[in-house]
Amino acid sequence: MVARLHRPSSNRSVGLRADMDALPITEENETAHRSTAAGVMHACGHDGHTAALLGTAAALLQDKDWTGTIHLIFQPAEENGQGAKAMLKDGLFERYPTERLFAFHNWPGFPPGTVAVHTRPSMAAGGDWTVLLRGVAGHAAMPQLTRDPITAMAHLIVALNSIVPRNVDPLDTVALTTAMVEAGTVSNQTPATARLVGTLRTFDAEVRRAIIARMEEVIEGTAATFGVTAEYQINSTGRVMEDTAEEAALSVAAAEAAGLEVTRDVRPAMGGDDFAFLMEGRAGAYVYIGNGPIGPDGDLHNARYEFNDAILGPAISWLTSVARMALTD
Repeated sequence: MVARLHRPSSNRSVGLRADMDALPITEENETAHRSTAAGVMHACGHDGHTAALLGTAAALLQDKDWTGTIHLIFQPAEENGQGAKAMLKDGLFERYPTERLFAFHNWPGFPPGTVAVHTRPSMAAGGDWTVLLRGVAGHAAMPQLTRDPITAMAHLIVALNSIVPRNVDPLDTVALTTAMVEAGTVSNQTPATARLVGTLRTFDAEVRRAIIARMEEVIEGTAATFGVTAEYQINSTGRVMEDTAEEAALSVAAAEAAGLEVTRDVRPAMGGDDFAFLMEGRAGAYVYIGNGPIGPDGDLHNARYEFNDAILGPAISWLTSVARMALTD
């Protein structure tokens, strides 16, 4: 969904994006505003991003000191990496031409309201992977008559975990993680299949290609070793998030103009955001806005994560400021 604010006498344009989607996690908070849908919660604070962009729309409508076009981009499906691509396929920028793009993500561990602007790539190129191992089911007490996909899966997890430390230069950065396993239904049967799902995050395209090639060798070799077959898919469509220099500088200036604290000493994160696809070939910046200290159970994607409502004011101030400055800079 896109909302358009326009005032004549200028042909300048800027886009502000907020992701809207939740995660398939059952919330464990006990607050009055906790999720009412089982298995669905805003464990990444996207509800706060959406509220901030709505607040920005209200602030810009009251502010008469700008002209041009501001596109408020409410994007679905960031968590599965499909929302930005779907909007692009739907003709987002053909329908809403935009010179510059800006977005933010709430960030636990930074002081509340602090705007963190990167001097290097901020997020890695992401991509999920899936392996389905097919064996021969049978009685668990007669293993000689089966081909056990669970044993193959266990060895495969260890082998995949060995790829990065033994195949990647220690100065490069890669995250290869097995995040989900599925196998078996009863205690006395060796199942026919076992399924693994995980993620691969990289910054360097050549390193990513080498890791994927090694993953394929390890998957096929492990399957052959244990007499099972492997069906796998490795998604390599992620994109590194990197600001354009002028827009990064503008993000700093906008934060300072809004009276917000700014930090440039920000390490990249191995997380990903498909805002990178919206920025492809375009000028833009993606900043963090501090959410406050990390609680014992309160980091991103945790069942007890809480967006800090106190940072809505700073987020709205930054978005409003950067939109105004982008139209006049």
